[in-house]
Formats: sequence, C-alpha cells, structure tokens
Amino acid sequence: MPTTINPIKGTRDYYPEDMAVRTLLYQTAREVSESFGYQEIDGPFLESIDLYAAKSGEELVKDQSFVFEDRGGDLITLRPELTPSLARMVAQRQKQLVYPMRWWSWGPFWRYERPQKGRSREFFQWNIDLIGVDSPEADAELIALAASFLRETGLTPNQVQVLVNNRRLMDTELLALDIPAEKRLQVFRLIDRRDKMSPVNWDAYAVEVGLTSRQLYGLKSMLVDEGLWHKSSELERTFQVIEALGVGDYVRFAPHVIRGLDYYTGTVFEVWDLDGEFRSILGGGRYDSLVEAVGGDPLPAVGFAMGGSVISLVLKKYDCLPADEAIINAPVLMTVFSQELLPASFKLATELRSSGFNVVCYPIAAKLGKQFKFGDRMGMRVALILGPDELSQNHVAVKDLLSGEQQSMPIAEVAEFIWGLTGNTC
Repeated sequence: MPTTINPIKGTRDYYPEDMAVRTLLYQTAREVSESFGYQEIDGPFLESIDLYAAKSGEELVKDQSFVFEDRGGDLITLRPELTPSLARMVAQRQKQLVYPMRWWSWGPFWRYERPQKGRSREFFQWNIDLIGVDSPEADAELIALAASFLRETGLTPNQVQVLVNNRRLMDTELLALDIPAEKRLQVFRLIDRRDKMSPVNWDAYAVEVGLTSRQLYGLKSMLVDEGLWHKSSELERTFQVIEALGVGDYVRFAPHVIRGLDYYTGTVFEVWDLDGEFRSILGGGRYDSLVEAVGGDPLPAVGFAMGGSVISLVLKKYDCLPADEAIINAPVLMTVFSQELLPASFKLATELRSSGFNVVCYPIAAKLGKQFKFGDRMGMRVALILGPDELSQNHVAVKDLLSGEQQSMPIAEVAEFIWGLTGNTC
C-alpha cells in the first residue's frame, strides 16, 4: 500500500465541522469589528525578514519565523504577525489616509515553535488596530472591542477577563527600584515569562537579568499590587471609558501582564481564561513608534490580535460553540425518485435555491431509504420526494427526517412550509 502522507507538523486539516467553527469566528470578528466602524484589510503572506528585525523582538525573528532564501538571494519569511506589515502599509500611504483610521483583518500566520494544545505553527488570527490617536480613550475602545467579542460568543466575565496594564506605569515603578533604562526590556520579558516558568527558574532568570535581591523583592511586590493602576492617569481614564462602554465587568487591572513584543509603548492587555487553563487568548496594546520604525512619520496606534486555535478551545470548554445541527449548511435534501424524474427534481431544487434555501440534490436515482439515511446522517431536516403521482398533481412529498412524518402539498406552498419547519431564512 502507498505510504500515507501526513500534514506537516504544526499544521492541521479543516474538516467541515472545523471549518464551521473557523467561519463562526470570522463572522463574529467581522460583526464586532464593523459595529465599531472598522474596515477590513489584509497584507502579503510573504514578507522580507528585515521588516521584523529589531521591531518585533529577537525571539520572534530568530527562533519563531519561517525564513528562507528566495531565488534572488533575499531572506523571506512567512508572516509571523500582521502589525509590522500594517505599519508598512500605513507608512506607504501615510499622507493619503484619513485619521483616525480603523482597520481589521482575519488570515493565516506562521510561527516556528513547539506545537502544543492551542498553539500550532500555522494558525488563523484576528487583527484589529486604531491608528492616528494617542489617547487612553482609544486604548479603551480596543479593550471594549475585545470584551464585546467575548460577550458576543457567549463567554461570561466569570470565565474570561481582559487583563490590562501600562508599560509607562511599569517604567516608573522599575525606575523607583533603581533598575536602569537599558535593562527595562529584559525585565519586561522577565515579567512576561513569569506564568510560563516555575518560581525557582523564574528567580534564577531574574538573577541572570542582573536584578539584586532587593530589586527582585520589589518587583514581586509590584506584580501583586492590584491598586497600582491608580498611580497612572492614563489607566484611570482608560477604565472610566471602559465603564461607559458597558464592558467593565469583563476588564480588570493586572500588573503581571506586560506583553513580550518590544514595540509596545503604553497600555497593554491580554484575555485570560480565569481558571488558568488558557493564557493569553488575545493580546495587544499601544505601539506608537512602529510606523516610524518602518520608514513613516511618527504615528500613534493601538491594536490587538487573537488566534483562532485557543479561542476555539475556550469556546468548546465553556460549551459556547453551536450544536452540530446549527451549522448544517443545507437542511433540505432533494431526493431523486427515478432517473426519468431526475431533471424535475433538480429543477425544483433550483427553484428553492432561488428562494434562499440551501438544498442538496442526491446525485443519482437510488432507493429512497438510502437517500433518507444519507440526509439523516448529514443532519438535514427535510427530504423532498417528487414521484410520478406528485408530479402529475404539481405536488411534492415532504418528509420530516426528525419526526419521520410525511405529507404531500402543492409545490407553490413548499417554501413557506420548509421555512416554518427549519427556520431557514428566505
């Protein structure tokens, strides 16, 4: 037998039920994004590695990017994230765009990292950014948008929370601990890894970074001070607007959230599963220097990204995914009574499609029992039978595959009947 070729490690196949979830996430992201007035965009799947060097962080560039040399000798990467591409796109048309600018996208990304639960090498991601406004109120809008998505999917504040911090506040606190400016990024990475490492290993990493015992003690105290945000006028304004936007129950301050990417400059935030199974379902923050770093003029921006894999697992965990019957694409089966009547069956199916129904035609004449079994296994609700008796009277037999009941009715009435039975939108 031929050897089975499996998917590349870290990638996945999307069977119909998986595509239904992916489509649901895309549609929900679209609805929430557009409700706040955001426009859909996208960038190339391939980018120069230079776009990410010294902008996204050494770990992303050296360890997590799929990099290869093209035929011209240039180093190319499959995009590991969208924000640098977005910044480049803005820089290219900076004088022509209208600000504040609200953009969102949904698409595939690639990172070369160890595949694990909720984390793969190929993944789909929702990206959304507000560009051209430097204010805590803009930060609040993005946080509220994230919370609105959570609420729209059915997740509750008792299950997930948007955790918010501010890097400028943390800079001030690190300065008070006599941690020099040149060590700040290292300390931010140390904070970002706190929940990924054992306490002993984290303490050892802090020593490697160069923290003294006093500084490490002060840092630990700071990371559990939930009232620290009152020292930041930015965060106080941010939380005030979050309350006004009606999502305050989904949001709280978390001093341990810092984000690992180097380009963040102010407020940062992540969505966490409160029982600790899933960390950083969604993450983002303010990045006011990135457009300038890719050749544009200075321009403030705030945004976030959410991967489809982790949120899918979270929604499944909390029973927020639709039941199988809610994702059936075609609830109506048009059976074929005989080869001679096949054209008439196909014609009726076409008429129903023009009325807005999704209809599957059985492709050959076969025993009706076999066709009904197919419809039942596919989760369809209705089977239509157009036999010689029905056709002579301009009727059609309608079989409810759920109850087994069957009745005959004029073809002119079948669309309204199916609508009442299935809730199919015409």
